[in-house]
Amino acid sequence: MSPSRISSRIRRIKPSASAAAAERFAELRRQGKDIVNLAIGEPDFDTPAHIREAGCAAIERGETRYTPVAGTLALRQAIAAKLQRENGLDYAPRDIIVTCGAKHALFNALAVTVEEGHEVIIPAPFWVSYPDMVLACDGTPVIVACREEDDFRLTPEALEAAITLSTRWLVFNSPTNPTGTTYTTAQLRALADVLLRHPQVMVLTDDIYEHIRFVDAAPRHLLAIEPALRERTLVVNGVSKTYAMTGWRIGYAAGPADIVAALDMLQSQSTSGVCSISQAAAVVALNTAPDFLPQWVATYRERRDTATRLLNAIPGIRARAPGGAFYLYPHCGGLIGKRTPEGKTLDTDNDVVLFFLEAAGVMVLAGTPYGVSPYFRMSTATSLAQIEEGCARIARAVALLG
Repeated sequence: MSPSRISSRIRRIKPSASAAAAERFAELRRQGKDIVNLAIGEPDFDTPAHIREAGCAAIERGETRYTPVAGTLALRQAIAAKLQRENGLDYAPRDIIVTCGAKHALFNALAVTVEEGHEVIIPAPFWVSYPDMVLACDGTPVIVACREEDDFRLTPEALEAAITLSTRWLVFNSPTNPTGTTYTTAQLRALADVLLRHPQVMVLTDDIYEHIRFVDAAPRHLLAIEPALRERTLVVNGVSKTYAMTGWRIGYAAGPADIVAALDMLQSQSTSGVCSISQAAAVVALNTAPDFLPQWVATYRERRDTATRLLNAIPGIRARAPGGAFYLYPHCGGLIGKRTPEGKTLDTDNDVVLFFLEAAGVMVLAGTPYGVSPYFRMSTATSLAQIEEGCARIARAVALLG
């Protein structure tokens, strides 16, 4: 197909690295290859039984018709109660919209607020979709590299330096994908103080990993620390990671009335309301105590600790233990410049992860698409046995490098 038939907003973006990895893994499996998949970022647990049963019950009750564009009142009430109970944030159901996953909410938020000339600050390493979403909405991504010695946190100094009169949004994700970085109350307070000095900057908080945390302190939301930011903050979350409901495709956004109204308008002319059955299941998920979650988090912690230990035992790789989410972001700079048995020099982290795939049968993702290299992202949302096997394969492959 001629590129001229495709709009410039599409030509300027790239396919999602994580989605491409999932497709590549499926292709290799179809070919009969023995691949340890440490690339895909979704819980390997089943959706809890009481939530699955709620979806089935909704079908039997005949709840299979269109819902309001913004979502059912029952779900928006459940979201409002969750935000109050867990985050100390007060939103009425009218201030909330249900979306087809948190990704949908993030994209639509940019679509209804960003125009050519607007800048969006994105701390790096970042989830690979953020910059391309901004580009697709005619904005300019402003990438702020965060240092490993700062635990990949956005510092107030770096934020201050990145803000201009054209800054429209700060995208703020914690715990983060791909690094698992978390923030203390004092660190959030320092960022809020910078934002208070720049009233033109809105804040898009991506809270999708909020409950997958390994630090002792209870999480606090940026907006709960500084309520004065309320009228320029959009809170985005969903049920995919906490409740292992990735395929149910339920996200949501809560925020200022004008932005939520614009999101409703855009959604009414694009996707309309989200799947009615998924919404009914999400009501039960949010209204029921997640008794399963402490065990899940303990399992993620054990996997994190095992992967960190095994990777740090491999020459040329350095891994830090993240404070949350289910990824590691190991540094692989010690492998750059090494030569494979076939004589190929590993010049980039892309070369490193391709070597892991071809020589070890292990799939991870290169750090370059996440904005900081030479690193790679390893998912620990898989069994301990898979993690141990994957790290053992990587160790054997690295031992072959010259």
